[in-house]
Amino acid sequence: MKKHLAIFSKSVIPQIFNGQKTVETRFSQKRIPPFGDVSVGDLVYIKESGEEIRGQFKVTKVLSFEGIDPQDWQLIKSAYGKALSLGSIEADEAYFKSRTAARYGTIIFMDQVEQFITSPVKFTKKDLRGWVVLEVKGER
Repeated sequence: MKKHLAIFSKSVIPQIFNGQKTVETRFSQKRIPPFGDVSVGDLVYIKESGEEIRGQFKVTKVLSFEGIDPQDWQLIKSAYGKALSLGSIEADEAYFKSRTAARYGTIIFMDQVEQFITSPVKFTKKDLRGWVVLEVKGER
């Protein structure tokens, strides 16, 4: 099991905790985490940029796409759009429109979501990465 740190926008975090958002997607033009790095059973810490870790979830399913084309976008939107909602139709459409040049995609299904009262994990991050694979003791 790997541990990951994922950065989420302030508006999305409450939707994860209340169960409205059950799927996370990450799209990129380059092969960067979480593509190929996240697996079923992994633990993902939930963090807002510049803030402490607010919670965590377990990964129950992962779908990866390489060489995304317009048909893939339609499939992703129709099959998973509601579960990965950003809160409004407008926000969802803007999100997908901003990702149309992506070549790589990862769809991550969340379960066992847990909100922390205080963060049991401290992690200082000073770069712009939206996803970090944390080193697990005994693994390299």
